[in-house]
Amino acid sequence: MIPLRDNVPGEKFPFSMWLIIALNFLVFFYELSLPSEELQKLFYTYGLVPANHSLSSFITCTFLHGSWMHIIGNMWALFLFGNNVEDKMGPVRFILFYLACGVIAGATHCYIYPQSTVPTVGASGALAGVMGAYFLMFPKARVLTLIPVFFFFYLVEIPAVVYLGFWAFTQLASGTIALFAPEGAAQIAFWAHVGGFGAGMILHRLFLEPVEN
Repeated sequence: MIPLRDNVPGEKFPFSMWLIIALNFLVFFYELSLPSEELQKLFYTYGLVPANHSLSSFITCTFLHGSWMHIIGNMWALFLFGNNVEDKMGPVRFILFYLACGVIAGATHCYIYPQSTVPTVGASGALAGVMGAYFLMFPKARVLTLIPVFFFFYLVEIPAVVYLGFWAFTQLASGTIALFAPEGAAQIAFWAHVGGFGAGMILHRLFLEPVEN
């Protein structure tokens, strides 16, 4: 299922959302300029390696991506859901919320795989936090989704709680299955997604702008 747009109009220009997207692409373009050995060194230095990590790597790993598909998928989802969440938080609170969810996502991954020496990169844990917040903040929203069925594609408007709830369930199920796979067999940090989504659901209220009377 490919989400195309939601039906919740933005209220203000999402400055922080666009700043995060721009920073991610700037870092990715820098990655593209590196030879393979230097890129691997970058991932091991600034990615999140559970068995040997620094505190800063919980943040820096969220601005690294492994491929065009990786970064486009993450940034597209942030574009779809981030503006509405930022509307309710304001630009500064949104950035702090985004980073907090990324840290908790990374911590969840480290807790599940404490001995892993594989670097984890990507904004998907922080993004999952934004999706978790959206899941509770906009229960009546709907998402226009492109659904492939064999050789045909269908446009279907799905309630956001169904789309995001199904996504969260698939991450939990995939993460559970991955627990029984050899280390390195799973290329996706599913438990980081689960941790980020849960963090977004729990923490989002702490970052909302005060409501004026």
